[in-house]
Amino acid sequence: MRPEQRTPFARYRHSLWLLTQRDLRVRYSTSLLGYFWSILDPLVMAGIYWFVFTQIFQRTVGNEPYIVFLLAALLPWMWFNGAISDCTRAFLREAKLIRSTRIPRTIWVNRLVLSKGIEFIAAIPVLIIFAVISGAEINTDAVFFPLAILIQAVLTAGVGLIVAPLVVFFRDLERAVKLVLRFLFYASPIIYGTSDLPEQLHFWAAFNPLSGIFSLYRAAFFPGELDWFVVGVSAVMSLAFLGLGLLVFSRTERAVLKEI
Repeated sequence: MRPEQRTPFARYRHSLWLLTQRDLRVRYSTSLLGYFWSILDPLVMAGIYWFVFTQIFQRTVGNEPYIVFLLAALLPWMWFNGAISDCTRAFLREAKLIRSTRIPRTIWVNRLVLSKGIEFIAAIPVLIIFAVISGAEINTDAVFFPLAILIQAVLTAGVGLIVAPLVVFFRDLERAVKLVLRFLFYASPIIYGTSDLPEQLHFWAAFNPLSGIFSLYRAAFFPGELDWFVVGVSAVMSLAFLGLGLLVFSRTERAVLKEI
């Protein structure tokens, strides 16, 4: 089918895939290790936290094997953190190309969400390998893994659509986003689980949309981590962020094009 004969959705999907492929090629074209760089960072972080909380301090949070418990949240966190960090430069990095093309500008955010999501999916075999080595059993709750990916993609796209245009007007927001992400790392159930929180904090933790997402990922290995109330709140908040992101983006798109 010729490009001009495609439906708008098909053209959008085609353009999104081409830009995502370009991002992945550029990112690893000059790298000897290529794919392994996408998993090295979370592996190093997981190794550090595993060593600190199992070999130095007496750990009172999480489940055994702790390395699997960590990776089940660290890997999706790297997707969220990487995509939002890149979204702060989504329009500033390729301003000339964005101004000269007529493709929907949301693609410049969604391509980052998709490329980082592909890196996350490519790292899942590493999680499975560690689970096998450490003796963690995969249970039937693993069927919810795709649901977690879907909710996270919606959340990440929504936040990215808010951050990307606003950074164009407020350049200091790029540094502010980095600080917020650093705070969010410790405020999210990564080195601990929602079940480890005091009862009075458990309810409020549900309003961090990452809590329910990580709960779904971890449920594949730790059924006790699955909390449908937290998951439900995460799903609703993710949709709310997407709606807000689309609204902010549509209201600021023309001004962004003039500014860049």
